[in-house]
Amino acid sequence: MSKMPERLALAALAALLLPLMLFPGRAQACACGCGVFSVGTAGMLPTTMESGTTLYAQADYLDQTRDWSGGSSAPASASADRNIRTLFQTVGLRTMFNRDWGLRVELPYWQRHFATLDDAGNPASYDHGALGDIRVTGMYTGFSPDRSSGLLFGLKLPTGDWTYPGFDRDTEIGTGTTDLLLGGYRQWKFAAEGAWSGFAQAMADLPANSREGYRPGNELDAAVGVYPQGWVLGEGVRLTPILQGLVSLRQHDRGINAAPADSGYQRVLFAPALELAWSRLRVDTTLAAPLYQHVRGVQLVAPWQVSLSVSYAL
Repeated sequence: MSKMPERLALAALAALLLPLMLFPGRAQACACGCGVFSVGTAGMLPTTMESGTTLYAQADYLDQTRDWSGGSSAPASASADRNIRTLFQTVGLRTMFNRDWGLRVELPYWQRHFATLDDAGNPASYDHGALGDIRVTGMYTGFSPDRSSGLLFGLKLPTGDWTYPGFDRDTEIGTGTTDLLLGGYRQWKFAAEGAWSGFAQAMADLPANSREGYRPGNELDAAVGVYPQGWVLGEGVRLTPILQGLVSLRQHDRGINAAPADSGYQRVLFAPALELAWSRLRVDTTLAAPLYQHVRGVQLVAPWQVSLSVSYAL
């Protein structure tokens, strides 16, 4: 087999990892919704033929520039915060031990810029990059021979930095807590001769403890999508458009170092995507924009967010 897919996979992975070395805020409440990046296109779900290990890298970009209160925009004077810009980068692997059981491990690295006004009303900004909270998730896929449904369960570990000066606890790169992860997925085919496919997945993030007076709110993130068979661009190459919606629900934070009056949200996003598949290589890109968002108190929100992921089956 040609080495071209392998070379492209390595180049794409390097392109995603390069910013870790190049792009290194204190913050008040923000409707980050970054947990929604853990759900998405069906390309990250196990398939009938999959065995062994899949390596992947993902980059997600979120630029929070708008003050929001309840279900509508708020004046800039409602908060001293001006901008939270974050590049979320994740490398991981998914391995299937057999037809029924698998494991997924994700190592995140966040790079965040925050602009605000200090107590004297002067502009101030903060930049920080650090390892995030590692996720270890088990998978059970033995409900059907085609792995069309499965359960996800695991832990989010307190490996991320949660002590950076100038950041509030709800915008630190790490939460400092150990969280229980519970979720599942379902895939199906419909229309004549299975011309269309669909998928749904959800993941709940449930903190199991508090850390130094802070306990993040429970969070539920979900994705639902449909896609056709796609277009054949060449031998072994297929491009597939995907229509999907994302939902992110989070309860308010708790503790003496939390901001319960300005944390918690509900978000629904329209997130069309494109997937390019070439042999063992997959490249997915997603652009998401909110259809509905409701936040507690006053928070910074983003008008859009973008994701790029590359995976390669060994």
